[in-house]
Amino acid sequence: MSAISDKIRINEKIKGKEFRIISNSGEQMGIMTAAEALEAARRENLDLVEISPNANPPVCKIMDFGKYKYEQTRKAKDAKKKQKQVVVKEVKLRTRIDTHDLETKINSIKKFLEKDNKVKVTLVQFGRERSYEEMGIELLDDVASQFEGFAEVEKRYKDAQKYLMLSLKK
Repeated sequence: MSAISDKIRINEKIKGKEFRIISNSGEQMGIMTAAEALEAARRENLDLVEISPNANPPVCKIMDFGKYKYEQTRKAKDAKKKQKQVVVKEVKLRTRIDTHDLETKINSIKKFLEKDNKVKVTLVQFGRERSYEEMGIELLDDVASQFEGFAEVEKRYKDAQKYLMLSLKK
């Protein structure tokens, strides 16, 4: 909330000699000196707010700064509510996994994808399993082939950790 008031200069904090002034109703009031603009704002019991400091001359608006700040925070909160969080779920597979266990893992991957989550399918190999790396890659390829029409598949086999990233097709 205070970040908005730190960035925007109001009343006496506005630096400059002449400003283009916009009234509270949105009408152009013309170019005024700093003292005239502050006096016009005080007559209406409002604040002089610098809208466009880089313009020539800078543009200021006569408005209720508290109300403006409140509206800006409400807009920021609404934008945050509308954002979609991307959640990455991870499913780990062993090289020597039983067919039923693999089916269970595939069903859980489907559930994750239906809930619009991304899924990372990781190959876990211990001991001598590492020497049979192609068996693990074959398993990951099998899982990827089951989701070809349903999800986008991104394969990463060259890394030390071999995995698939699955995301629902739009």
